[in-house]
Amino acid sequence: MKLLVTGGAGFIGANFIHHILEKYDDYHVINIDKLTYAGNQQSLARWSDDDRYRFVEGDICDQEVVDDLVSQVDAIVHFAAESHVDRSVLSAREFAMTNVVGTLTLLDAAVKHDKKRFHHISTDEVFGHLALDAPAFTEESQYHPRSPYSASKAGADHMVRAYFYTHELPITITNCTNNYGPYHFPEKLIPLAITNIMEGKKVPIYGKGNQIRDWLHVTDHCKAIDLVLHEGEIGETYGVGGDNQPTNFSIVEKLIAILGADPEEVIEYVADRPGHDFRYDIDYTKIKQELSWEPEMTLDEGLKETVTWYQENKAWWKPLKEGSYKEYYEKNYKSKTV
Repeated sequence: MKLLVTGGAGFIGANFIHHILEKYDDYHVINIDKLTYAGNQQSLARWSDDDRYRFVEGDICDQEVVDDLVSQVDAIVHFAAESHVDRSVLSAREFAMTNVVGTLTLLDAAVKHDKKRFHHISTDEVFGHLALDAPAFTEESQYHPRSPYSASKAGADHMVRAYFYTHELPITITNCTNNYGPYHFPEKLIPLAITNIMEGKKVPIYGKGNQIRDWLHVTDHCKAIDLVLHEGEIGETYGVGGDNQPTNFSIVEKLIAILGADPEEVIEYVADRPGHDFRYDIDYTKIKQELSWEPEMTLDEGLKETVTWYQENKAWWKPLKEGSYKEYYEKNYKSKTV
C-alpha cells in the first residue's frame, strides 16, 4: 500500500510514519508538510535514505500539488492541522484555512481520483468540555466547540462526513484525547514542562492547574489509527482515549518528581486563557469492542519514557525553543504571571 500522510513532519504524523514503516516492509509513504514552526524534518531523519519514504514540502490548500500526490497513492491519512489553542485565540484565520479549506482540498482530490480511502484524525475538543461528574464523550456526543481551533476541526469533521454521504467517499474519522510522547513540539504542556525544568526555567500553569485532560501516549494512538485505517467500518467514527484523567497540575507534579526538581522553584501560575475548557474525556468502548483496541501504556510509564526521550534528544528540541518561538513564549506566558 502507498499512503499519503499529511502533516507528517508534525508530532503525531511523524510518530505514525515511524509506526507504519517499522511495521510494514511493503508500504510506501509520501509525506506532505508545509513545515510551519511545528513541522520538523529531523523527526523523520532515519528514513531520509529509504526508498519507501518521500517528503514533499507543500500546502494542503494547493489543489494542484494535492491532486498530483493523491493520484499516486491508495489512501490518505490526514493529520495536517494548526493545533495550538493559544495560537488560534490570537489569530484564527490560518486555522480556518488549513483545517477546513485544506481538508476540503484533500477531499475533492480523493473524490476526483477514484474515491481514495480517506482517514481523518480529529480531536475530542470538537465536543466542547465536560463537568467534573459528566460522562465521557462518545461518538454520538453533540458538537460544541469552544475555541477557534476546535471550531475549525469541527468544520473539517463535518466536511469529511458530508463527503461520505454526498460522494460515497470511503472515510473514517478518529477523535482522540490529548497525546504525548516523542517529537512533541515544546509549546504543549508536557514537553514544555520537561524542557523548561531541564533548562532551569519556570513551568507555566494556567490558573490553578485544575483543568482535566485524558492523556493518550502517541504510540497507542498510532496503533489505533492503523487499525481503523485497515479494519474500521467505512463511514464510521471512533473515539480513541487514554483512560487517564489527571489535572494539569498533577501532570506537572509527576514530571517534577521524575526530574527531581523543587516544585516551589519550578511552578509559575499564569493568567488563564479565554474560554479555557475544563475537562476532556473519551469513552473508547466502540473501538475496543469492534477492533479490540485499548491503550497499552500507563501514564506513569509513558511520562518516564517521554522524559527519557527529551533527555536523550536535546539536539532535536533545543533549536525549536529559540528564535520566533522564544519571542512567542515570552509574550504569551512570561507577561501573564498571576
